[in-house]
Parts: sequence; C-alpha cells; structure tokens
Amino acid sequence: MGRNTGPGFTLSVLGVMMVAAGLILVGAAQGGTFPEKGRPITLINAYPAGGGSDVTHRMLAAILEKELGTPVQVVNKPGAGGQVGYTELARSRPDGYTIGGLNLPTVITTYLDSSRQAVFSRKSFEYLAMQDIDPGLIAVKADSPYKTLKDLIDAAKANPGKIRTTTAGILSDDHIAAMKTERIAGVKFAIVHFDGSAPGRTAVAGGHVEAYFGNVTDIQPVATSGQLRILAVMNPTRIKFFPEVKTAEEQGYKIYSGVHRGIAMPAGAPKEVVSVLTEALRKSITSDEYRTRMEKLWCLAVYMSPQEYSKFWTEYEVQAKQWVEWAQEKK
Repeated sequence: MGRNTGPGFTLSVLGVMMVAAGLILVGAAQGGTFPEKGRPITLINAYPAGGGSDVTHRMLAAILEKELGTPVQVVNKPGAGGQVGYTELARSRPDGYTIGGLNLPTVITTYLDSSRQAVFSRKSFEYLAMQDIDPGLIAVKADSPYKTLKDLIDAAKANPGKIRTTTAGILSDDHIAAMKTERIAGVKFAIVHFDGSAPGRTAVAGGHVEAYFGNVTDIQPVATSGQLRILAVMNPTRIKFFPEVKTAEEQGYKIYSGVHRGIAMPAGAPKEVVSVLTEALRKSITSDEYRTRMEKLWCLAVYMSPQEYSKFWTEYEVQAKQWVEWAQEKK
C-alpha cells in the first residue's frame, strides 16, 4: 500500500505537531519554577551609592539571594529625590525578576504632590515586606559652634533663612523633619535639597552646609570617624547605638522623624511569584544574620508582612497629605 503524501496528510501532521508543541509549552509553563536557577533578580535602589538605603538594600540582597538560590543584584537608579527609581520600578515587567526598595514617606509624598507629575501611585506596587526603620537625626560638623539643638535653633532665630540644612530630596523624611522643626521651633532655615543623603552628608562634613537632617544609618561613616556631631535624634526614645545623645523631645522640641524602608514589585505579578518572594523576604529579614548585620550599620531591622505593610502605608498616606501642603505653602 502506498504512502499518503497528499495535502490532507501534510496538514494533519502539521496539526498534530502544533498541538504537541503547545502541550509542551503549557507543561513547561505549569511545571516551571520561580526563580529560574541562575537568572538574576534586580533590586532597584532609587538613591545614590553610599547612603542608608543603598547599604541596607545591598545587605538584604546578599541574604535574599541565598534564600532564593539565584543572584540578587542591586542597581542604583537615583534622580529627582527617588522619583526616577520608583518610576522605573512601577514600569517594570511584573514577573518577579525586578523588585525595588520603597522609602516611606518619600514615595507617598512624590505621587501626592501634583507638581511632581508622578506616573505611579500606591496601586502601582505589590507590597512584599517592610525591612527596617531608620530614625531621623540632626547633626553638624564636629567643629561647629553649635553644641546642642538649642544652639542651632537660637542661631536660626537670630539669622532667619541663613542657616543651611540638608535633605535627601524634596518631601523626603529629612525635608519633612526640617519643616517640622521650623514650625515647632518658630524658625526659618535655608533648606538645601540633595539627591540622596550621601551628598548632603559630604556637604556638611566639608563645611558647605551648617546642619544635616538625615537618618541614623546615613551618618554612621562620618560620625564614627569624628567628622560630624549628632545634636539630637528625632525618635520617641534614645538610640542604643549612641545612648548619650538626647532626643529632640528631651531638649524641648517634639520633633519625630524617620524613614521606613520596604520592598515591593510592580503590580500585576502572578500569585505564585509573589508568594515565593514574600516568604524569602520574611525569612531573610527575620534572620539573626540580617538583624546582626543591620545593627552594625546602626539600623533597626523591622519586618512587616504585605498585609501589615499595606495597612501602615494607608495610615502614613493620611499624614503625608499635610506635609505636601506644607511644602506647597513654601513655594
């Protein structure tokens, strides 16, 4: 009997081959695991190298990649006080291979401030975990004539708009802390915005700016080397890393500030991918290794689940609306 080599036979064979190929692809997709072994995950840090966000994200990445079994690479995307990095994160493919750090309140105040024309909102992100709380502080150069917070306040009162203070960007926690200080103490600073904490820290240490508004982890390199003097911590209680430094409240000024760092990814990711990442982050952030290494940076490891982080975000957003109004009044 001869072989059937007509058009009908060819089409039927092609159909079977296509169905088989489709089944193979479906099976591969269903049986595939996240992350693929050896495929790197990018963690976007929206600030320059050397600041508190950079060093804490790199520390977390080193532990996270051991949990996931694949490289986790930190990529710095600074610019516009964090807005450049946050925008790139929001626009990334939600496949799990791009995650990023979010600093509260900065990411919130950025999208609440209409003048910033942010292309993202809280709905742009899938919250994965809170990683740390970094209290705010006020510092000056080591040989500054200001020995106490009151000295700095008195100088600002005597020279309205003359005492220069740093921030890590417009409506960052540092900027908000400076505005709070102005309102509570009845003074006016010349607020200088830098793109991240590291450049501002360098400016104060070099004597180009009188006072530094920042966070505990940001200042460790220059505080331990004796380049800067910490005048106050803007925390309800003293910090165990330098217990001799009084809080702002102890010195008569109820000023509280700090940054809350978390990890997120673009919204719309598959549930299975979100589950893998949230569990790996939970294990990493609650590990003894992470806590110990964070303390060496003078930072407090604090874990929040996605649900807790989302609730915290909602509460923070309410306060942030007022801070945005303050900044708009100063324009």
